[in-house]
Amino acid sequence: MNEYHYAEIEIGHEESFSVMINEEKMDMFKNITGDTNVLHNDINFAVEGGYDGKVVYGFLVASFYSTLAGVFLPGKWSLIYDVAELGMIAPVYIGDELTVSGKVVDRNDVYKMITLKLQIRNQNGKRVSKGKMRVIVRE
Repeated sequence: MNEYHYAEIEIGHEESFSVMINEEKMDMFKNITGDTNVLHNDINFAVEGGYDGKVVYGFLVASFYSTLAGVFLPGKWSLIYDVAELGMIAPVYIGDELTVSGKVVDRNDVYKMITLKLQIRNQNGKRVSKGKMRVIVRE
């Protein structure tokens, strides 16, 4: 876990990590949220709808932005203030390896807050999600 303090974080600072999407993550998300939508749970339904397989929950994918802030940038001192412009751009499938990244694009010295430009790409380099997040760096 990183422990960046506000004074150490500059515009342009980037962090990223990778995560593999598997059936266990899908099942855990379904059990936590109660979302049983067939697009995420029935391969035949998904394929008939034009997808390559069961579509991974968009908010499961987006949940890794929390990991980005809470573990990587800034890490220990993180308090997510808001997430904006969140987009699920392309479907994610079980077996995809995702790279979650954030880049500091703004700083607010009054609130010790950073703004991160977010993106998630799959193993083929295709962007599957985007957004912006403001994070307070607690001191």
